[in-house]
Amino acid sequence: MAPSTSIRSRITPEHAVLAERVRAEYREMPGLCLSLAQAARLLGLERHVCFGILADLLDEGFLRQTARGDYALAD
Repeated sequence: MAPSTSIRSRITPEHAVLAERVRAEYREMPGLCLSLAQAARLLGLERHVCFGILADLLDEGFLRQTARGDYALAD
């Protein structure tokens, strides 16, 4: 299955709202660089939910992963 197909199949209205919230946090703080655990804690999300959102934002090119695996705003 192509990545874009799997992303679309996971998107719910709640997922879209959470993804926009993550985008807003990274836009507000462009130097933000968080591990999965830190992002989940900051956003008050379960780790697996946060992972899905961050993975989608990586796929769309909004975020990038550092060499350490942290999530940062894509250049």
